[in-house]
Amino acid sequence: MITSLLIANRGEIACRIIRTARRMGIRTVAVYSDADAKALHVRSADEAVHIGPSPARESYLVGDKIIAAALATGAEAIHPGYGFLSENAEFAQAVIDAGLIWVGPSPASIRAMGLKDAAKARMIAAGVPVTPGYLGEDQSPERLQTEADAIGYPVLIKAVAGGGGKGMRRVESSAEFDDNLESCRREAASSFGNTDVLLEKYILSPRHIEVQVFGDTHGNVVHLFERDCSLQRRHQKVIEEAPAPGMDPATREAICAAAVRAAQAVDYVGAGTIEFIADASEGLRADRIWFMEMNTRLQVEHPVTEEITGVDLVEWQLRVASGEPLPKRQDELAIRGWAMEARLYAEDPAKGFLPSIGKLDLFELGDVPGGRVDTGVEQGGEVTPFYDPMIAKVIARGDTRDAARAALAAMLDDTAVWPVRTNAAFLIAALEHPDFVAGTVDTGLIGREGDALAAAPEPSSEALADAARALTGDQPLAGFRMNAPHRAVVHALLDGEPVELPLSGPGEDERRDNVLLAEAGSVWRVAAWRDDGAGHHHAHDGDILSPMPGKIIAVEVVQGQAVTKGQKLLTLEAMKMEHTLTAPFDGTVAELAATPGAQVQVEALLARIEAVE
Repeated sequence: MITSLLIANRGEIACRIIRTARRMGIRTVAVYSDADAKALHVRSADEAVHIGPSPARESYLVGDKIIAAALATGAEAIHPGYGFLSENAEFAQAVIDAGLIWVGPSPASIRAMGLKDAAKARMIAAGVPVTPGYLGEDQSPERLQTEADAIGYPVLIKAVAGGGGKGMRRVESSAEFDDNLESCRREAASSFGNTDVLLEKYILSPRHIEVQVFGDTHGNVVHLFERDCSLQRRHQKVIEEAPAPGMDPATREAICAAAVRAAQAVDYVGAGTIEFIADASEGLRADRIWFMEMNTRLQVEHPVTEEITGVDLVEWQLRVASGEPLPKRQDELAIRGWAMEARLYAEDPAKGFLPSIGKLDLFELGDVPGGRVDTGVEQGGEVTPFYDPMIAKVIARGDTRDAARAALAAMLDDTAVWPVRTNAAFLIAALEHPDFVAGTVDTGLIGREGDALAAAPEPSSEALADAARALTGDQPLAGFRMNAPHRAVVHALLDGEPVELPLSGPGEDERRDNVLLAEAGSVWRVAAWRDDGAGHHHAHDGDILSPMPGKIIAVEVVQGQAVTKGQKLLTLEAMKMEHTLTAPFDGTVAELAATPGAQVQVEALLARIEAVE
């Protein structure tokens, strides 16, 4: 058995691996960048090594530094987690060449499944059904356009080296193809260094079903049943569950058997996931489920599989990497109950899901019997712009699907984070959507109804009345956080906007200047506003500010140009994603400070729109 392990990752997955390793008596080594010097995973490990500046390309993506850290600390093995270098065959080979144990599949298996076009060809040979599309070597825009027209719209453009929802575009018509292809290739070049794409027929009633597989060095391969990851936004998973609703035993047997064949076709060792797309227009049927891709690593959503099988997948990874056979045979694995996972992100759904960064002055996550939270941050920590904004995974288990759903909603309802914004209220709205309650979600739900789900929540009248009494000291701070000395008020500011609170008169207790009102996964600051004319200032309504540090990659307008509400003004690249900034109303570009290629800081003025009189 491995006795010392370096985790080549950060955040919640590093903390997750450390927990299992500690239980198994394995010494752990963390690595960290400048931004993560005080991070939770650094303090949780037995030892930690600094590997470079904050940008991932100068730290977590530099394989030589990570291998050097392992050798310097006497670590026997390297666990890559997910993301970063987890599916990099060259890094895996370098780890092995350095005399270390790679906790993952062989470099050959990673290469076989790393490029989506080659992987699909291999699956066809193995008798695994694949989605209709184009996998050709001719990557000219003209050929791709011709193939897309022949497949029929809508089609999906996918970077062959893609993953995590990046490098994917849905195209509705031939006229939109060129612009989407260019955007997809830009993102693919930035994220993966490879601009090649493939085309797939876009399934109109799609469900995303994936199967957890596991292989060992003794030739054994098993599946640990399926997960449903159909609730997605921009091809990124939002809520995952296991098992899949509506999955009958015959269809489960067919899809899981296909997943095992796929793993066997590449001599797979370790944890992996076979992802399928299902046409659910007539329910889940074995003849309407097709292979999409394989993820040759541990998945973000692996906890739901652990919760329904009672298996610790990280422990299995470490045992298999140590040369042991799989701990259980296929006939020893069974489904117990239901589990759901929600990805809690530091982002603001009401502002287009833009990442929210800053210090976590308040970070409280809900808890229920059977609940689980995997996180890599804590109160007083900081969310930086350098990495993915997921700050926690909230997991709930129940005997039935509805019990698991209710438990997850309760955990999110009790979540309070400030001043960083989160998507907790959005997740609650998604869990309560009738289609999700019925188990009939397809991958397009958020695209169709995202505006309603992402609408900025408002505190209830009862909560505002409680806030008013809390400000005047008329009641204890039940449900509230933070307070300061009081000023007499009749009005208040709710997140900077004036509101009239139903004050019932001052109380006798200590009075306060502001409180944090927490309700249904959302937090608002309610602050006193004096009647003596002291007020607050708004940014100009037409100011277009950078929502985060990033790079301007396209400017679509010129100064003096007339624009209409919603018209594209410019594109900002930040956190490896493209963000389009649009005109807030009809008007004229009165000022333009953005230039292509420029690096900008958060809240930098990029443009100013003056309204039409």
